[in-house]
Amino acid sequence: MMNLVRWRFRRRYVLLTILLVAFVVINAPWIFAWGYGLYYRLSVGRLPQLTLAGERLLVLSPHPDDESLCCAGAIQRVLRGGGEVWVLWFTNGDGFEWDAGLLAHTLRPQGPASLELGQRRMEEARQAARRLGVAEGHLFFLGYPDRGLEALLRHPGDLPYRSRLTGVSYVPYPGTLSPGAPYTGESLRRDLRRVLEQVRPTLVLAPSPKDAHPDHRAVGLLAQQEVPADRLRFWIVHGGLEWPLPKGLHPALPLEPAPRGKGLPWQRLLLSAQERRVKLEALRAHATQMRLLARFLLAFVRENELFSARGE
Repeated sequence: MMNLVRWRFRRRYVLLTILLVAFVVINAPWIFAWGYGLYYRLSVGRLPQLTLAGERLLVLSPHPDDESLCCAGAIQRVLRGGGEVWVLWFTNGDGFEWDAGLLAHTLRPQGPASLELGQRRMEEARQAARRLGVAEGHLFFLGYPDRGLEALLRHPGDLPYRSRLTGVSYVPYPGTLSPGAPYTGESLRRDLRRVLEQVRPTLVLAPSPKDAHPDHRAVGLLAQQEVPADRLRFWIVHGGLEWPLPKGLHPALPLEPAPRGKGLPWQRLLLSAQERRVKLEALRAHATQMRLLARFLLAFVRENELFSARGE
């Protein structure tokens, strides 16, 4: 009996120790953040630098907020160098159930609550782009189903996909590129090609197919199929367990390559203090996301952004 009690005590002690260590690593008191910066500044500092100037840049963003997480610094750099920037959002982010539930004060956020969230996030994306200096006429919203892009590409036939959360099988939002378009792979490809023909980008920033989020992977694969490889650079947002560390706002720390991006040829774009401040302002424009995911979002405001010439 005593042995059983001791075993249970030791198991609880080990579990509490693991939880404490995880809390320290993730939330990073100043001494851990200092050590993190010391270690990764050396490895990130060895990465080649990315040069941007005079580009016709198109950012492919699966959801509102991805454009700021991945590329707010790159957007500012291109604009300051005399180039032009366009942003294309594939979904309005209407598939985040917890967020929709909070917004509508309901435990059943399907249907109107999710559509309301999508409309709200569409406006937040416009505000973020405004803070980054992107012209209103350079913003494209497609309005396809959040968490449904992979399904559209897997089943490109005529039968529309129906979103489990919004309950619709067509683009329901005014102000999108093709309102009323059916949720099919053919419609999705047609809209992307339409944007590419209009913008004629010299550089496209797209999510890597190695990203953990299915919508990100779908957009990355679509970019590989529709954009010449020499015009593509890839980024990662959902890069592995608890990446990036430490959580919260640490603008003086480097952003290291994600675990899921191991082996890719990364380049770093060093951001000025002003570019980091504007990136922070753009992220704060995504108020619905900041309510639940602030510490994750803020962890991307670092001294650099990372891009790879290869997606996988």
